[in-house]
Amino acid sequence: MVFYALFVKKSDLNYLTVENISKSYGELTLFENVSFSIHKDQKIAFVAKNGSGKTTILNILSGKDEADSGNITYRKGLKVSFLSQETELNDNLTIEESIFDSDNTILEVINTYHKALKNPEDEDVYQKAFEAMERFNAWDFETQYKQILFKLKLEDLDQKVAQLSGGQKKRLALANALINKPDLLILDEPTNHLDLEMIEWLEAFFTKENITLFMITHDRYFLERVCNEIIELDQGEIYNYKGSYAYYLEKKEARIEREAVETNKSKQLYKKELDWMRRQPKARTTKSKSRIDDFFEIKERAHKRRKDHVVQLEINMERLGSKIVEFHKVSKTFDDNIMLNKFEYMFQKGERVGIIGKNGTGKSTFLNLLTNTIKPDSGKIILGETVKFGYYTQHGINVKPDQKVIDVVREFGDYIPLKKGRQISAQQLLERFLFDRKKQYDFVEKLSGGERKRLYLCTVLIQNPNFLILDEPTNDLDIVTLNVLENFLLDFPGCLLVVTHDRYFMDKIVDHLFVFRGEGVIDDFPGNYSDFRTYEDSIPKESEKKTEKKQWKKDSSSQLSYNEQKELKNIESKLKTLEFDKKELETKFNDETLSTEKINELSVQLQQIIETIEEKEFRWLELLEKLEN
Repeated sequence: MVFYALFVKKSDLNYLTVENISKSYGELTLFENVSFSIHKDQKIAFVAKNGSGKTTILNILSGKDEADSGNITYRKGLKVSFLSQETELNDNLTIEESIFDSDNTILEVINTYHKALKNPEDEDVYQKAFEAMERFNAWDFETQYKQILFKLKLEDLDQKVAQLSGGQKKRLALANALINKPDLLILDEPTNHLDLEMIEWLEAFFTKENITLFMITHDRYFLERVCNEIIELDQGEIYNYKGSYAYYLEKKEARIEREAVETNKSKQLYKKELDWMRRQPKARTTKSKSRIDDFFEIKERAHKRRKDHVVQLEINMERLGSKIVEFHKVSKTFDDNIMLNKFEYMFQKGERVGIIGKNGTGKSTFLNLLTNTIKPDSGKIILGETVKFGYYTQHGINVKPDQKVIDVVREFGDYIPLKKGRQISAQQLLERFLFDRKKQYDFVEKLSGGERKRLYLCTVLIQNPNFLILDEPTNDLDIVTLNVLENFLLDFPGCLLVVTHDRYFMDKIVDHLFVFRGEGVIDDFPGNYSDFRTYEDSIPKESEKKTEKKQWKKDSSSQLSYNEQKELKNIESKLKTLEFDKKELETKFNDETLSTEKINELSVQLQQIIETIEEKEFRWLELLEKLEN
């Protein structure tokens, strides 16, 4: 979603000012009198607990929602792109048409040029389109947007949006936001639905690009490496931290300690003033009335409490026997795509395994085989008699119509067994997961995304599993809940299998990795994700064969005419695009499901691109030779 601000702000560097905005839904007050500002070149992370109104604030900034009070002021003419959790794409368009469906002038120029190429007989139209490409330097822009789509695994530009998965749609919306090159980019959980390779690319992209960011993210490595400021909404107050995530943690802890000291001082002063109040006669002097007014302020400060309740995770894990899960020469193939090939492994007590690999390499297949959702083509999977799985899937909780939070837990019983023969009521358990008595009787569909995930986590853990499988558990959970979950998992005595793109979470939790390479190859790497990246980066990679293109500068003694200088520049830009198209097309041949007809079609296209490259390079060399003479 892209829009242009129509408001004026005095300072050219001040992009956005939020003044005293408030929002309530019935009796529920999300936030009151929230104020902050965004300036050019800031990369800000917006941090708050689940259910405190983070996404609501982003929706207010984008115009999707309205504040009950307060003002939002944008700099006049500011171009803003907004990436929400819910994508807004036209299902009838292709990927490429979706990119062109914007107010971006350069994209309009590129689109006009593409149309002109389809009707080369109309020379006037083609010439105007070509000159426009020159004037706006659109050749490089076209290469850049294709590279963004390629990095986000959106290679088939003719694919209809309606055919895309939810994750692909989110990536297309992200691509749209990046390609439009806004002055200010507002993002709600940009790393959700991205694999590790994409996240690291996006991290590098934001680090080097001069772009102003305001985003919600739970990815702590991403936050640490991209953002230079953190704005926190805590207990209804806004706090600014000009620094990284590590700096924020340090300063927040110091602030909380300082507040605790001030509260204690207020309590001591309150006791003293309370005694004075009790001893005062009814007749008041002006001085005593002033002291009485101060007394009520002191009382408020003395009774100020932090609502720092954290999730309390406790389960009555059933004992694991000596035999847990054994894979014996397990193979699985889908439509000639090999997912597992005679895979052998025996899980041991207390194992903590992370699973990584590109999409389509067999990660989900492995989990489905493990949980007996699908059967292997050959080989055996043997489960120990004492194994009890707890499977936290990406799909989350199944919400029934008009189901309340308390009803979800009561499906497992009114009382839940804990350790050492103790038990806890459904209400008490929900309180441990930060659902107060009032919240427990809310309808589940009213919960925020993070609150739903927290409720789902509750339903998985109360079944007392001894083998936990967590498939993307960090999506939508706030950082506070993530820290509690991590500490719980560090003490979890059973087996643990984690699929996640959260590198921080994986580094803290797992001892070794299953690396899915594709074609049924699964490597067992002894270390966490950062260890793996260090190892992979240390391996020399086969250098790609590239034609080195030198940068030539023309001077006053150049032998090229003005039109030839233009032609040389055009050829250099066009060659970049052709090389990218060639590489993209060659990638498509890796698809083993291609029919003979499709292979022949792609071969013809590839040959045409190669011939065009050779033709352009020949003319390029001719012009260079003339330039040197």
